[in-house]
Amino acid sequence: MSDKKAVCLIVDDVEFDRHMMRRVVGKSCPGLPMVVARNLDEARRRLRERTVSILFLDNALPDGRGVDFVSELAEDRVLRRVPVIIVSDFPSPFMYAKAQAANVKEIWSKREFIAPAVQRAVHAHALH
Repeated sequence: MSDKKAVCLIVDDVEFDRHMMRRVVGKSCPGLPMVVARNLDEARRRLRERTVSILFLDNALPDGRGVDFVSELAEDRVLRRVPVIIVSDFPSPFMYAKAQAANVKEIWSKREFIAPAVQRAVHAHALH
């Protein structure tokens, strides 16, 4: 991992959603640098390249499920500390149960991804 300033990592495969999430994070946390990934493979690369202070993770990605990815992160002694917020179109009870075993701080629907929630979550959970 790099010594560069810690970043917010946004992982979503839909351009519209990535744009919305970047806009909301930028407005609610203007000093927080952001990087994006379109799938889990890109997310793995970003996590190796940069120190991530908080991860906003879509659940339905072309190369896997976010909730399974957090289980993978939980097995890594460094990455398990990265706070994760899963952002899903349709959160399910199964997702909540699986997320409890990893470092998932919260699960939101996409419509809950609004400035006050992002600001609160970054303030409460982000690694500094």
